[in-house]
Amino acid sequence: MARKIRVGILFGGRSAEHEVSLQSAKNIIDAIDTNKYQVVLIGIDKKGRWHLNEDSRFLLPATESGLPMLPETGENLALVPGKQIEQLVALSGEQRPGSLDVIFPVLHGPFGEDGTVQGLLKLANIAFVGAGVLGSAIGMDKDVMKRLLRDAGIPIARFLVMNRYSPKEIGFDDARDQLGLPLFVKPANLGSSVGIHKVKDRNEFERAIRDALSYDNKILIEECIRGREIECSVLGNEDPIASVPGEILPRHEFYSYEAKYLDENGAVLEIPAKLPPETSERIRQLAINTFAVLCCEGMARVDFFLRNDEQIIVNEINTIPGFTRISMYPKLWEATGISYSELIDRLIQLALERFEREKRLKTDRT
Repeated sequence: MARKIRVGILFGGRSAEHEVSLQSAKNIIDAIDTNKYQVVLIGIDKKGRWHLNEDSRFLLPATESGLPMLPETGENLALVPGKQIEQLVALSGEQRPGSLDVIFPVLHGPFGEDGTVQGLLKLANIAFVGAGVLGSAIGMDKDVMKRLLRDAGIPIARFLVMNRYSPKEIGFDDARDQLGLPLFVKPANLGSSVGIHKVKDRNEFERAIRDALSYDNKILIEECIRGREIECSVLGNEDPIASVPGEILPRHEFYSYEAKYLDENGAVLEIPAKLPPETSERIRQLAINTFAVLCCEGMARVDFFLRNDEQIIVNEINTIPGFTRISMYPKLWEATGISYSELIDRLIQLALERFEREKRLKTDRT
């Protein structure tokens, strides 16, 4: 019998999306093919400490918020760069996590989706699922992402950038005159709609700026695009493919954190979206183009707005999209013909293929 591939599921993390990460990890653990893969659970608590988790400890009852909780127990771990095997080390020495073939990061937001963990895993010489350092960093920073898309001729919404340390702040009047009302205020480096506000007047604008700056030193002020919210999943490395598009029909004012993760009736997901075939194909191709322009690999979900005039606008890319039971990324692939379990398998195989390809590159001049 062939040896099982040892997969480290890395979840939790220090970001405001910690609980969402746990929910995604639970779904992956439930769906992964245990005949092919041996799962090692690695939880990162909100203080950034790594833990070796057992199923019984991780699968705790949900908290009052409706999302699971990571217990700050279990063997503390360190990742040691430079080792060829057993890169994970238990700090107490009581347990040996063993060697890992690949890590599946399910870390949403800063300190996980932004290239930081990806860089650490590269230094530790471990294959990992999803975008590399550059693609992850670009996908996380909405300012840099939108500038690259704009330069590539990909349509985006108009936006302004405010930095906490800029000598001149952008006031309400400036934003209203340039972008109109309503508008959106959001942290530049966060996801899952955390810290995002729809603004209609001066008081809302000032509150939104304060809240967004509590999550990030750089924030975006963006025009409100009136149109349908369409999402498309992308899968692959050098030759990516796109899923059928899906549509989000929010029942909240916009597709907020609560609508995504806490309220099962927070939005209706229309999969596949009711679109003319030519529009659906344009969205799929634009999703692949966006994926390539932003140097992504493995997986991503690309979010669009579709105006009544059929104009397609790219809103953003998510390089570690949610894997919760109500998440669009796996649902879109299921509608395209790739099951949840097969999707996980493909992502792991893509990670291993990239790792083998990169090992063939020279690292010295000999």
